[in-house]
Parts: sequence; C-alpha cells; structure tokens
Amino acid sequence: MELLILIFLPLVGAIITSLLKGGSAKISALGFALVSLCVTIGLLTKFTPDATTQFAVNYPWIQQLGINFHVGIDGISMITVILTNVLMPLIILSSFKHEYKNANAFYALILFMQSGLLLVFTALDGFLFYIGWEAALIPIYFICAMWGGKDRIKVNMKFFVYTIAGSLFMLLGIIYLYLQNPAKNFDINAFYALNLDSYQQGWIFWAFFIAFAIKMPVFPFHTWQPDMYTEAPTPGTMLLSGIMLKMGIYGVIRWLLPIVPQGVNDWVCVAMILSVIGIVYASLIAFTQKDAKRLVAYSSIAHVGLIAAGIFTLSTQGMQGVMVQMLSHGINVIGLFFVLDIISSRLKTNKIEELGGLAKVAPKLAITFLIIVLGTVALPGTNGFIGEFLLLFSVYSYNAWLGLIAGLTIIFGAVYMLRMYQKVMLGETNALTISFTDIKGTEKVVLYTICVLIIVIGVYPKPILHLSEASVQHLLEQVNQKLTGVN
Repeated sequence: MELLILIFLPLVGAIITSLLKGGSAKISALGFALVSLCVTIGLLTKFTPDATTQFAVNYPWIQQLGINFHVGIDGISMITVILTNVLMPLIILSSFKHEYKNANAFYALILFMQSGLLLVFTALDGFLFYIGWEAALIPIYFICAMWGGKDRIKVNMKFFVYTIAGSLFMLLGIIYLYLQNPAKNFDINAFYALNLDSYQQGWIFWAFFIAFAIKMPVFPFHTWQPDMYTEAPTPGTMLLSGIMLKMGIYGVIRWLLPIVPQGVNDWVCVAMILSVIGIVYASLIAFTQKDAKRLVAYSSIAHVGLIAAGIFTLSTQGMQGVMVQMLSHGINVIGLFFVLDIISSRLKTNKIEELGGLAKVAPKLAITFLIIVLGTVALPGTNGFIGEFLLLFSVYSYNAWLGLIAGLTIIFGAVYMLRMYQKVMLGETNALTISFTDIKGTEKVVLYTICVLIIVIGVYPKPILHLSEASVQHLLEQVNQKLTGVN
C-alpha cells in the first residue's frame, strides 16, 4: 500500500494543482513533493538492504493480455526513488523566483512527470514499464514546448522524434519477449527466465540499448541533448539532466543486462567504445563552449559516458559506482543549472565572456558554486569522488587502455569547469556584473541543501553503497549464471 501511495500521490497532486491559480499552484506542488519525500523516508526506514524485492504489489490489470500492475522496490530501485523524491522538491523550489504563465499547468506537469518516473523505477511488468516510460515523456515535452526558449519548437520536436523512435524499438523488444514467454505475460522474472539464442539476444539488445542510449544519452545518440538543455526552462533542464536521463541508466541495469546477458556479452565492446568516445568527445566540445549552460550540458554527456562504461564492465565495483554516481550526478547537475539560472535571471546572459567578478558582489553564491563545481570534478571529500573512483577502477580493470582514456574525464572536467568558474566568478567586475545581487530566500535553501548533500555523501557514502550492494551482487550473479548456463 505504501508503494501505491508513493507512485500515485504525485498524480493526485498534479490533478489538484491543475485546479489552483497563481501562487497556490507552486505551494501545492511543493507540498506534494515534500509529502512524497516523507513517504520515501518512511519506506526507507522499513527497507531491508538485501536482494529481495520489497513492498511488492501485483494486481491483475488487462488479464486477457497478461498485463499486471506489478511494482516493487529493491536496493537498485530504492536509489532511483530516493534520487527522484529528494531532487523534486529542490527543482520545484528553485522555480519559485520565476512567474510562469499558466503556473497551475506548469507545476501539474512536473508532478505528473514525477509519478511517471516513479512508475518506471518500480515497475516489474514490461508493459507497465513502457507505460511509465512514455508517461514521463509527455509532461517534459509540454514543459519545454510551452515555457522554453525561442527555438523550443524545433528543438523539442527533435527530442520528441528521438525518444519516440527509441521507445518504439523498445516496445518491439518487449512484445517479442512476451511472445516468447510460455506464460504469456509481461512479468520481469518470466523475461529473466527465457532461454533465447545468441541471435535473438543480439537484436533484442539493440532494441533496448538504442532506447536507453537515447535517454542517457550515449554517443552518437546525444545530438538532441545540448540544444534541449539550453532551450528548456531551467526546471525542465533539471528534470531532464537530474532525473530523466537516469531512466536510461536504470533501464540498462534492470531490463537489459539480466534479460539478454549473451547479447550484452556479444556487443559489450561496441557499447564500451561508444561510452568512452562520448567521454572524450563531449569533453573536447565542452572546451569550446562560450555559453555556460551548453558547457554543463556537454559535461553531463561526458559523465554519463563514464557511468555507461561502468555498467558494461559487469563488475561489482562498476555497478556500485553507478549507484553512487547516479545520485551524485543528479545533485550536482541541478546545482550547476540552478546557479546558471540565477545568473541568467539577473543579467539576462550565460555567455562566459560577458561575466566576471561575481565573487566580489555575491560571495555566498561564489562559495556554493565552488562546492558544486568541486563535486562535479570529483574532488576527494565530495560526492563525485567515490563514484568516479569506482567507475574508473572498474573500467581500468576491464581494459587498461579504455580506463586510461576514460580517466581523461577527470582531467578535462577539472580544466573546463574550473576555467568556467574562474571566468564567471573571479577577476574584476564589469559594467554588467557590478549590479549583481547575492542569493537570498529560496535560492539559499536550494543551494545550501545541495552543498550539504555534496559534502555528506562525499564524506560518508557507506549508507548508499550498503543500500544497493546486495541487489547489485544478486543481479550480477543472475547475469553470470545465464552466461555460464547454470540454472
């Protein structure tokens, strides 16, 4: 029952918020997001960090087709649920300083998306997973189309075409698995138990991988991302970068690896090479960016490339690194985009060359921004360090040359992020930045909370690692058993 409340509470909140006007809508959205966080904390206190699926609910839905409303949580999905419900109040609160036209629709769409995300992260039925996948896409499309920048229609259409095309590939894969299942249902455990030959697993691998790679995104499926992140309203960018791209990462872990391990084994070199190319390519492009928001967008591609590479090492270290880094990346990237939104809302620009000297007039913003940047470049003691260390260790153990190339993400990331910080925050003020005012009110709440999370996770990551460890090991055992033919 608690899990049903967790999933449907934001949906109820979306309906109620859509009926409200003015400032009441944003207060309602924040209230429902905070209640969802409290429900998550309640589930966490009852959660046992072992390999079992907990709080499971399994109700018949469309019985003629074997579709059930089957949801549950284990250590892997618990991380993504925490990520979603911790970040959502911060994303909503960060929007309080803006006045959006039709604010009730704007905040209702955010809550609707939250419900879709939670359905994706808890679904144990293939058809239900697909429903959640599409349900999370619809609100972000309208958020970006209605409240985005001047090129939002063209950019949004490209994003929509990319994601719909990927989803159709995944749907074909799900239908094929259903047809191969003697039980004629979409249950995830039945999919795990299927004995598919290498050819079948190969094409199903690509059907799922393309859909997940577009969402993350992984090179060369990334071309929609920089424009979308730039043109979307800042809360939309935060939703895309902080939470929505984790749908692709989660999909690979939960659905791709255990269902078609032989397909993964056959194509893992290609997936690893694409991931590592994305790290280097996105980092090099980030060096050339004159717009800070686009720089952070390319930085996100590089970090996700490392996460994807860590997944395909099929090692405990790599998967645990993914768990920590999903959470850390989400926290850091919404912090970066929020700082840039604060600057843009005051100065009407994110052009790096037009800024400078902000630390002199906004020391609180400068300190919080520095902490977020240091977390992003994986300074020891921040949340980015432990995840990137585990990921790089796993990639290096898989292949030393790939590990060395992937390690460039730390060097490149430190250079372009610290250089951006230097040009934006340090030096002398100019005619534009001299009138800049420091953070206040809800801006402080959001940035201080993010900084605390960066430091706490960096200093003491053990609870996160302990939460997912048993589920990660169980999943890898399933994969290895199928690869070796042990039942």
